[in-house]
Amino acid sequence: MKRTFYSHGKLLLTSEYVVLDGAKALAVPTKKGQSLTVTHTGDLSNTLQWRSFDIDGSCWFEDSFSISKHGIVPVSDSKISKTLCEILIAAQKLNPLFLTEITERSVKTHLEFEKSWGLGSSSTLINNIAQWAEVDAFQLLFNSFKGSGYDIAAAQTDTAFLYQLASGTPCFSATVLSWPFTDQLFFVHLNNKQDSKEGILHYKAKRNKQQIDIASFSAISEAMISVTTIKEFKKLIVLHEKAISEIIEIPTVKEQRFPDYNGAIKSLGAWGGDFVLVTGTLKQMDYFKAKGYQTIVSFNEMCL
Repeated sequence: MKRTFYSHGKLLLTSEYVVLDGAKALAVPTKKGQSLTVTHTGDLSNTLQWRSFDIDGSCWFEDSFSISKHGIVPVSDSKISKTLCEILIAAQKLNPLFLTEITERSVKTHLEFEKSWGLGSSSTLINNIAQWAEVDAFQLLFNSFKGSGYDIAAAQTDTAFLYQLASGTPCFSATVLSWPFTDQLFFVHLNNKQDSKEGILHYKAKRNKQQIDIASFSAISEAMISVTTIKEFKKLIVLHEKAISEIIEIPTVKEQRFPDYNGAIKSLGAWGGDFVLVTGTLKQMDYFKAKGYQTIVSFNEMCL
């Protein structure tokens, strides 16, 4: 018996960090995601053979897990194995029947994007495991990885959406981005994968020392949906970057790396790595290539 589950990757366009405190955020699922296939071999051995494959088909993680009433134990003591164990155990707590069949299972995951891209190798995994275990993916995330949960919403949907934590409860609604200027939007990878947990800890340390106007970020997210010109869009990007910069006390990415670029640049997610959203023409992307940033993906190629 074989079952396959699939989840989309994610990009947070607005309200990075402040989404944790209830601000409305605009997010989009990506065209590329991750699949998880479970095959029951038929052997009466309560074990789990796990293999994870990269976009190029190479196996980047492999381990075997023994499952018993005493818990789930990997053969390896690697950090990845321990993290995967934590997710599986958290899923089992939500559904005590999960992984109780006395049979050997083979699990294969396949990423459609580079792990370094930060599009949600963890969130797509958690959402896939939640589908397999028949548990709530948001609860599984909160019980294991923490975070706002917008990435789980992205994994489950196929359109742009507004996301908000209302008294700690995930709320999201689909929206349509009827932007006539998407041919002037690009995602540029900064050749660095940022640690989201580290970024969140930094934000929380700074947040506790000041009052944050959460409503203003929600207003930017809502306004961004309805803009009709690239000029309006750029104004919102600049306004948002300045506001987040003041909160976390870190210069904007444009100030740090691209001060002479003739266009708007916005960080996405934890500042300092992964992708940034830039405005400009295809020809203007040569500016970033000349500086060593070769991974540039158009908005229409990246987003559902």
